[in-house]
Amino acid sequence: MSPFGRIFADGDRIEIAGAVIRLKVHPRARRISLRLDRSRREVVATAPSPRRLGEAAAFARDRIDWISARLDELPTAQPLAPGGELLVLGEAVRLIQGEGRARFLPAEDALPVRLSAPGEGAIFARSAQRLLRRRALEGLTALTQTHVQVLGAPMPQIALTDARSRWGSCKPASPGRSAVIRYSWRLALAPLAVADYVAAHECAHLRELNHGPQFWALVRGLVGDPTPHRAWLRTHGARLHAVGADDAAQ
Repeated sequence: MSPFGRIFADGDRIEIAGAVIRLKVHPRARRISLRLDRSRREVVATAPSPRRLGEAAAFARDRIDWISARLDELPTAQPLAPGGELLVLGEAVRLIQGEGRARFLPAEDALPVRLSAPGEGAIFARSAQRLLRRRALEGLTALTQTHVQVLGAPMPQIALTDARSRWGSCKPASPGRSAVIRYSWRLALAPLAVADYVAAHECAHLRELNHGPQFWALVRGLVGDPTPHRAWLRTHGARLHAVGADDAAQ
């Protein structure tokens, strides 16, 4: 029996001093370890086997000061709620409560573009997120079309994810199947130039399935120097995952 008085299973979550700890089994792990999952805003305690999950929980408890410090470094969660403001594909958007289906209202007079959605709390958040995903699909598809035309490549299928560790991925074409590019919908909340860089990166994989010199030459040919965009994602990417981070708990 673990010092917590219970037997743990892979994927269990425990709370220690207000911090959420997710217990994970990784057969290739050589030791107990902790890492911060910035996108889920929780700490992952990894053990090599299920029988050592109790040790992983105890390890996390003994290092609560480190955990608290890392969690304090995370950006503040930004709920999808009326009154909030977002950058959507480079355009300032204000969230407002409205009747009927969720929709974008164009800027007029002194008012910016508005995302109008019904309900409140989790209902409003779900409706607003569905609309944001739809706008993300439209925008990222358009960016992809531009780059594949320059590359002379066939247009791939486009899909959205809410990936926690990857902004995009490219599955190459195979006999009878077109290529598939998947993007995190949250790229729509990044500066447009950053979203465009990720689109160029994935499109370049349609020609080069690696990260060698020729691949990066293609990327530079599409969007110029990728360094500032990569740096922005490293520095500010957690902010994108903070949008709506607490909505599921409502």
